[in-house]
Amino acid sequence: MLKLGTKAPDFKLEDQKGEVHQLSDYLGKKVILYFYPKDNTSGCTKQACGFAQVYPDILEKNAVILGVSKDSVKSHKKFQEKYNLPFTLLADPDHKVIEAYDVWKEKKMYGKTYMGIVRSTYLINEEGIIEKALEKVKPADNPKEMAEML
Repeated sequence: MLKLGTKAPDFKLEDQKGEVHQLSDYLGKKVILYFYPKDNTSGCTKQACGFAQVYPDILEKNAVILGVSKDSVKSHKKFQEKYNLPFTLLADPDHKVIEAYDVWKEKKMYGKTYMGIVRSTYLINEEGIIEKALEKVKPADNPKEMAEML
């Protein structure tokens, strides 16, 4: 994970509508930047729906939610529509941003070792500085936990 108190790496990624977002577009707002493994999987769906539930509270606190995975724009669009997610999902198929935020790591499942996204969440302040960095978050708890940190 990146160090607290450091400048969050800027990026340019497409959202579920194909529109380009840069982290620097959000200066002046707090940003919950969460990285998740895959659209439409049980844990990722639970986490996304949890963020949808706390979304009004997050907006009230002058903050935004940006979800990032290596899924495509098309996959994000289907995921967002299926669950009526009110926030932005960013596609990073080359996992450049995922790697820049140090969440692309070696994982093990069923005795196999592979590279993948470790479910992680950053809280970035209004000046673009990392305030919190949480690794291996629980999908059900993470949204409420982040809303309470704002």
